[in-house]
Amino acid sequence: MVDYHAANQSYQYGPSSGGNGAGGGGGMGDYMAQEDDWDRDLLLDPAWEKQQRKTFTAWCNSHLRKAGTQIENIDEDFRDGLKLMLLLEVISGERLPKPERGKMRVHKINNVNKALDFIASKGVKLVSIGAEEIVDGNAKMTLGMIWTIILRFAIQDISVEETSAKEGLLLWCQRKTAPYKNVNVQNFHISWKDGLAFNALIHRHRPELIEYDKLRKDDPVTNLNNAFEVAEKYLDIPKMLDAEDIVNTARPDEKAIMTYVSSFYHAFSGAQKAETAANRICKVLAVNQENEHLMEDYERLASDLLEWIRRTIPWLEDRVPQKTIQEMQQKLEDFRDYRRVHKPPKVQEKCQLEINFNTLQTKLRLSNRPAFMPSEGRMVSDINNGWQHLEQAEKGYEEWLLNEIRRLERLDHLAEKFRQKASIHEAWTDGKEAMLKHRDYETATLSDIKALIRKHEAFESDLAAHQDRVEQIAAIAQELNELDYYDSHNVNTRCQKICDQWDALGSLTHSRREALEKTEKQLETIDQLHLEYAKRAAPFNNWMESAMEDLQDMFIVHTIEEIEGLISAHDQFKSTLPDADREREAILAIHKEAQRIAESNHIKLSGSNPYTTVTPQIINSKWEKVQQLVPKRDRALLEEQSKQQSNEHLRRQFSSQANVVGPWIQTKMEEIGRISIEMNGTLEDQLSHLKQYERSIVDYKPNLDLLEQQHQLIQEALIFDNKHTNYTMEHVRVGWEQLLTTIARTINEVENQILTRDAKGISQEQMQEFRASFNHFDKKQTGSMDSDDFRALLISTGYSLGDAEFNRIMSVVDPNHSGLVTFQAFIDFMSRETTDTDTADQVIASFKVLAGDKNFITAEELRRELPPDQAEYCIARMAPYQGPDAVPGALDYKSFSTALYGESDL
Repeated sequence: MVDYHAANQSYQYGPSSGGNGAGGGGGMGDYMAQEDDWDRDLLLDPAWEKQQRKTFTAWCNSHLRKAGTQIENIDEDFRDGLKLMLLLEVISGERLPKPERGKMRVHKINNVNKALDFIASKGVKLVSIGAEEIVDGNAKMTLGMIWTIILRFAIQDISVEETSAKEGLLLWCQRKTAPYKNVNVQNFHISWKDGLAFNALIHRHRPELIEYDKLRKDDPVTNLNNAFEVAEKYLDIPKMLDAEDIVNTARPDEKAIMTYVSSFYHAFSGAQKAETAANRICKVLAVNQENEHLMEDYERLASDLLEWIRRTIPWLEDRVPQKTIQEMQQKLEDFRDYRRVHKPPKVQEKCQLEINFNTLQTKLRLSNRPAFMPSEGRMVSDINNGWQHLEQAEKGYEEWLLNEIRRLERLDHLAEKFRQKASIHEAWTDGKEAMLKHRDYETATLSDIKALIRKHEAFESDLAAHQDRVEQIAAIAQELNELDYYDSHNVNTRCQKICDQWDALGSLTHSRREALEKTEKQLETIDQLHLEYAKRAAPFNNWMESAMEDLQDMFIVHTIEEIEGLISAHDQFKSTLPDADREREAILAIHKEAQRIAESNHIKLSGSNPYTTVTPQIINSKWEKVQQLVPKRDRALLEEQSKQQSNEHLRRQFSSQANVVGPWIQTKMEEIGRISIEMNGTLEDQLSHLKQYERSIVDYKPNLDLLEQQHQLIQEALIFDNKHTNYTMEHVRVGWEQLLTTIARTINEVENQILTRDAKGISQEQMQEFRASFNHFDKKQTGSMDSDDFRALLISTGYSLGDAEFNRIMSVVDPNHSGLVTFQAFIDFMSRETTDTDTADQVIASFKVLAGDKNFITAEELRRELPPDQAEYCIARMAPYQGPDAVPGALDYKSFSTALYGESDL
């Protein structure tokens, strides 16, 4: 028989329970000491031999059926050595020497010796047992040999928590059955008599097969039969014992129980290995699917944002002016809606897009996948360039709108002024050409001639007084042309008509004077009083017309100082009214004196002053008009003064809020910059601190909204400047958007650092050491460094760098060749250098387990081992297998696995 003590010198099988439970023996010597008892006990208890025969026979058949055969009698069927050699080939997976097919005893002995030699080659020394005992059908020796085979090939390789063989198998049983009531596995004999331990093992791994709560400890036969039948039907474990053999024996055979239990271990460990392989593949595929979803989301969001920018920029670059202020104000209102309603969501989309892109790249690096390269034209840099172009167009567009509104305001004012002056001039020139062409002096008396001469002199004086108005009309028309007034054609036509008429009046006036002067020598009598009246009444009348024109003149002011200047000028004008009134009374006195002299001298007058058409009634009427216009002008100036005071209040109100919000935003930007560099405490503390900081910034938003409301009031009041503050709403908006973007990016960087730390197993001390090293060499404290500083940083951490190695590292940490290395890229590199990740070889090995060691896998196997969505994902992407052992439907999992890691294309 086998000398177990001798076998211990080359191979150890682990301790036997021997009735002592898990602590029954710690070494091969203790266990082998009980093997001597095995012979004696077997003689004393035939029930054990029966149990061993039945168990060992079933165990052998469980392997022989893989070769299409089985044994019926363990004593007889191994005598010729053929099935014994076949059994060893099946369980070892190795080829034995070719057996001899003869029927003679020598042939049988040679075959058995070949089997025994193979057993000895596996480290087991067989002493006192020879081929003759097996050929002669010695049951005791045959059972001992089979037990040796079971120990070597079924129990030796069991390993649980640094224990192996029998002790490892016992520990595995204890771990698996620990949660179950009424189960206390301490050995491989009486602990299994009630059958609950067998049922607990099955329920632990396949709970759907056993209704454990319905089992009773006092019904061991039912329990055992239930476990054996379920194992045979669903787990492919043959029934090795009868329930009655176990129950009716005081102490079941330990070797039979161990053999039976080892079949459960191998059945479940194989399933666990397949489950582990499937889980690994599921994990890899889940990461890949999630990354693909993130890539698709990025492409979609980037396309939508770029399309919105593409549509918006031409609108902002449209500089076609409108003809009226109302149309330009509508464009300004549309622009305000764009700033308030349409742009803010796009700012958030742009920020979220950058965050998603950074998170995706981090996940790809952590899962050992190649970096994501967006499709052409959809890079983050493309979006930033488009956004910069958008903001440049936006800034120029707002400035252009405001300038256009100012220009149209001035144009409307000038156009109204032109029409007013032109109407006054045209009214004055009405009939003047006919009067100058009238040849009344040919039939007039001397006194009439003298009167006509005086009248003509008065007309020339009036004509000279109107020269300024004509020049003003021409100057206004010229300015309207320079400012591109939309109705310039009609203005030019009317101005040209006035100028042509003025030239004609000058020529006619000169011709009439020459005619009058030619006959002046013949005229002697001059009515001095009428002449004096006419000379004084004409300029006074012109002064009143100018005063009425000035009092009715429209004005546009934008500041308190401007309106106060107009009020001061108006007050100066009112101070001249008493002198004007005295002049009016003096002129009227001249007219009264002429009337008195004519009446006293019985002079028959024609009823009107021959030298002027300005009658006392006209003077009085215009004087009353001036008196009425003065208080109207007072009210208009006071209303404008009130308006400008209100505007000044709006300026001060806006500046007061802007001078608080602007510095606050600048301070927060500086504080965020310091936080992103210093990063004190754990990453979770930093993240919590940053999020509290973000909430404080969001909570400050009502102050910005209040400033927007105040700015809206200023815009509606058409206030274009504010000397009380250097902050414009545009500056504050840009600062606020930069502040939100900066805090979001900083939080994203810390979250990515946490993701990197957790995925790579980096400790907090390592992360702080990385940060301290990075900050030391980040001389400019910008959160990034150039290649020279990064080389110094690597050398300080122990790297010995040549140019080729350094260039390789730079291609990893700076794939875009920007010349700068960020802290995130640095920790990604350090974590990649110090940690391990899934590889393509590991995934290939996992697929090989699912495929049953084949070089290909089928769709049926994928659907059986993987969740439905991931199975279909693999089937859709795996290429047909082209190897020599290919079968219909075979799929190539190797090329698929390498493609997952960027080593080839799917």
